[in-house]
Amino acid sequence: MSVIAEVKNGKIVDTANKTNETTAAKEKSSTLDKQAFLQLLVAQMKYQDPLEPTDNTEYISQLATFSSLEQMQNMSATLELQRGSSLVGKEVYLETMNTSTGDTNSVTGVVDYVTFENNKCFVSIDGTLYPLEDVKSVYDPTYTEAYEKAYNFTVGLNKLPNASKLTIGYESDVAELQKAYESMTDYQKSFLTADNKKKIEELISVMNALKEAKENADNKNEATVKESEAADEKAEDTAEETVTVENKEDETDSTETPEAATEAAASESAKENGSSEDDTASGETEGDE
Repeated sequence: MSVIAEVKNGKIVDTANKTNETTAAKEKSSTLDKQAFLQLLVAQMKYQDPLEPTDNTEYISQLATFSSLEQMQNMSATLELQRGSSLVGKEVYLETMNTSTGDTNSVTGVVDYVTFENNKCFVSIDGTLYPLEDVKSVYDPTYTEAYEKAYNFTVGLNKLPNASKLTIGYESDVAELQKAYESMTDYQKSFLTADNKKKIEELISVMNALKEAKENADNKNEATVKESEAADEKAEDTAEETVTVENKEDETDSTETPEAATEAAASESAKENGSSEDDTASGETEGDE
């Protein structure tokens, strides 16, 4: 099977985006509308055999068929336009054929607007037109939100180890997933598997135990530090008291009160007087001899 592709400047041109944009033009050239039917009827009347003209009854029958066809096309166009208009602002999933490669491309996006060309409805997604019949699924916003939350939660959960290998270093990651899990509604949680629900609950339980053990250890260390600080403060106070007492004793020795000075002077004077009397007595004794 051979595949023909457009080549420009030595490179294969991707014509996938051009495919859907030219669909309307192709449909216009290959579809017989009411205008083409009327032209055929006029041509039939123009080139009929003059010797055997078409019966008037047959013309009336054809005109009636033409009128029925016109009404059916108008009704079909109205219904298709209503269907397409109901998709504006909604997220859809569609499958479109790439005529250059023959592959089927999947597209998901929000419908920006709907246009009607040549009795066919086209939806615009990210600036590209797609036939309405290519739309396969329409997503409710609640479903899309639930799916995205479940997907992101599962991706984050798969990055964490099992509960048996969990360490306190994963505290912030577990807390973030726990917050996301608790914020999910029951409908959103229904998108999670039973294994994922079990795993997050085990991780939360183990992490709470690790945090409690760490808190107890921190409290114990804090109490030990406080006891050590209290002992150091007590030793410092005792040392300061000892220094204060010694300083007071030195001050007492170096500083005398007036009464103490008077007593010391009197004592010194008495000692000197006693010494003088002893000298006098000794002199008199020596004279007598």
